Amino acid sequence: MLLSIADAVRLSGIDATANDTLFVFSTTKGNIELLNSKYKTEFESSRIQLWKTAQVVTGYFKNKNKPVVISNACISGVVAIIYASELIQQGKYKNAVVCGMDALTEFVVSGFQSFLAISTEPCKPFDQNRNGISLGEACATIVLSSEKKQENTSVEIIGGATSNDANHISGPSRTGEGLMKAIEHVFAQHKISAGEIDFISAHGTATPYNDEMEAIAFSRTHLEKVPLNSFKGYYGHTLGAAGVLETVLTSMSMKNNLLVKSLGYSTPGVSKPVNVITENSIIEIRTSLKVASGFGGCNAAMILKKNGH
Repeated sequence: MLLSIADAVRLSGIDATANDTLFVFSTTKGNIELLNSKYKTEFESSRIQLWKTAQVVTGYFKNKNKPVVISNACISGVVAIIYASELIQQGKYKNAVVCGMDALTEFVVSGFQSFLAISTEPCKPFDQNRNGISLGEACATIVLSSEKKQENTSVEIIGGATSNDANHISGPSRTGEGLMKAIEHVFAQHKISAGEIDFISAHGTATPYNDEMEAIAFSRTHLEKVPLNSFKGYYGHTLGAAGVLETVLTSMSMKNNLLVKSLGYSTPGVSKPVNVITENSIIEIRTSLKVASGFGGCNAAMILKKNGH
């Protein structure tokens, strides 16, 4: 986290110590591994609390604001960005450092194994032969600022929305209702139509039910023809880091006008048509949709727009 944040702050040029800079963290499971007795001698017991790690990190960067921690299953990263963006738009802060992080541990692996959800090979989002997720670990940081950059390649977070369909403790809605509502809400709130979206960064876990649910939600919101991918074919599902990492990659795709192929996809495997990207290609990407879904029926949708469009 320290290395990722330090790089992001350096590249952005913001003052991480300033009173108008807020730190926001996203994680799915935090330091849950500290429940294991073999780690208890290495860290003080309070380190298992999410707020404690956030406090340690912000203290390292000499930021005196109380950090915010978002832990809402696998939509945590997207929700953290939406939350930070709204605070900036409201004028409460000038800058926000949003960092998502989760590491592979025995707890995480055994949890997904209990659902029989882990793929026997690298995951294949939206493919007919997919059979589960690949787990990954990552730390990613994105810096938001109220100061707009002048270059045409800068990307703005227009806004986002969340929903909860309360369908099941772990299984997604079979009708795509929750994700559909999140997408419809952010479209209506910012007067954006499906035809304006150039690219979708899907959640795309490669589990049978998640990919099917997303395909149904995209069909119900008239997004079935929009090019989409899942970045998870490259590095697996990084849990609380996924939303931040995939937003960074989406921003880079927009800046370079590059549609990145969805690794592992070859044969359509969902009941509704989706325009999965099969080859890297250059195309003008002005507006993108980032979505995420997670356990407990939570869903999030966020709009990114390139500066000047």
